[in-house]
Amino acid sequence: MKAILRNIRISPKKANVVAGLVRGKSVNTALETLQFTPKKGADILYKVVHSAASNAKHNFKQSFEELEVTKVIVTKGPTLKRSLPVSRGRAHPIRKRTAHITVEVGAPTAEKEVKKPTKRTRAPKKAVAKNAAK
Repeated sequence: MKAILRNIRISPKKANVVAGLVRGKSVNTALETLQFTPKKGADILYKVVHSAASNAKHNFKQSFEELEVTKVIVTKGPTLKRSLPVSRGRAHPIRKRTAHITVEVGAPTAEKEVKKPTKRTRAPKKAVAKNAAK
């Protein structure tokens, strides 16, 4: 269950900062977090997460309480190229960046136990005598 928003007028870098807040959280927690985050990307991401959750509810009969945000991908879209006229007939380029935002929601999966590697012990280093020639 996913929702995709394309060509939204926000820099991917700025949108990814907000996306990091909701990755792996439950949908209700993610929506509450985004609702009170004072960034432009939070409003945009709120709509996408809500849309993905609504798709899951309507199409797959899932409830909001059981869903979690499994994936949030922010990629760059086409850049709008503009210019600002400056002195001596020159122009400075302005790049208005756009982003594509993909949100996937699903049922939480049971986390597998990750086997930690054992510590390897090294042989002790040989003591090097400093100033042995004195």
